[in-house]
Amino acid sequence: MTGTERLRAVLHVDMDAFFVSVELLDRPELRGRQVIVGHPAGRSVVLSASYECRALGVRSAMPMAVALRLAPHAVVLEPRHAGYSAVSRRIMDLFREITPLVEPVSVDEAFLDVTGSQRRLGHPAAIGTLIRRRLRDELGLPASVGVARNKFVAKVASTRAKPDGLLVVEPARTVEFLQALPVTALWGVGAKTAAVLERAGLATVRDLAQMPRPALEKMLGVQGAHLHDLAWGLDDRAVEPVREEKSIGAEETFAEDTREAGRLHRELLRLSHRVAERLRDAGREAGTVALKLRYADFSTLSRSRRLTQPTDSAAEIGAAARGLLDSLAPLPQAVRLIGVRAEQLHESGGAYQLTFNRSDANWRQAEAAMDQVRARFPGQRVRPAALLPDGEGTPGGPSPTDPVRGDEGTG
Repeated sequence: MTGTERLRAVLHVDMDAFFVSVELLDRPELRGRQVIVGHPAGRSVVLSASYECRALGVRSAMPMAVALRLAPHAVVLEPRHAGYSAVSRRIMDLFREITPLVEPVSVDEAFLDVTGSQRRLGHPAAIGTLIRRRLRDELGLPASVGVARNKFVAKVASTRAKPDGLLVVEPARTVEFLQALPVTALWGVGAKTAAVLERAGLATVRDLAQMPRPALEKMLGVQGAHLHDLAWGLDDRAVEPVREEKSIGAEETFAEDTREAGRLHRELLRLSHRVAERLRDAGREAGTVALKLRYADFSTLSRSRRLTQPTDSAAEIGAAARGLLDSLAPLPQAVRLIGVRAEQLHESGGAYQLTFNRSDANWRQAEAAMDQVRARFPGQRVRPAALLPDGEGTPGGPSPTDPVRGDEGTG
């Protein structure tokens, strides 16, 4: 190992209960109370939970119905993804003032290589303290920070620093720190792998580290060698400051399974607008649109269609998604979940091929106007008339098959 590698310093910064923390900026009266961010319908999931809820067993990705049984007095807040994205950009900008080597992992966490920042800002622990203080003072947000010689150990450290803490793992104590942990602390050890290791009598990272590497490879294949390296604190991956988004998507789970074409088309329109808004916010355009369906028996299929030219228009994304859905008719069974994803992303160029269909330009103008309203009034929801509830423009109105809110993601 060279001197440069020994001096390498990596931080993992993880915002605490990020969605909840952002909501509390506007709802300070809810501080100290049980708060869940998610859609309050039976088959939706928890997106974020306050630590008061977590103390009762509530976790992210838990079905909302289960969460509300555990925390029946919790306040449930509808998510505001545009607001979270805006705050996330401010967080990442703050990180880049510390070091140019910032690798965002998601909207609320990132790795920072501060090796080159130490001469200016001091010891990595001091840099971690500085970041936490600035996040608290400038943005009003708590964060947990792990400091170590590589990404893996820094991530483990930040997890153990929660909530709102700082944990420094000095290079000389890396193995000691790791090998005192349960084997589930290693990346890649989920429930199935943990069960295999438990049957082999491997309960801690130390147990796994002492197992001969060939024996682990025989037991787990290539993963066995990888886990053996992690158990000894070996992770030479660099912090990569440029991570291109490969796709932007949104999906919903219905309260009741449905195969009604009108309901499915209506939801595709809603999802297409959510995806298009996020594309425009990111300055990106989609070259391909993908449709995702999960049927009542939980089988899942995906279909995609390449567009004639990249777009960030909900009308064009929705038309492609509807075409994909219609090509599957008649559906073999009712649909549980439906999703739309924009793929093959390009930088937005701002120039579009002219067509003889005047509605293309009208839709672009309407979507630009909706963006302006969202920017000026973040709490307001601007939607096409086809998505308004019964009595406001939607034939038939809401029904038991209308979707409960689910998750949406960027890949």
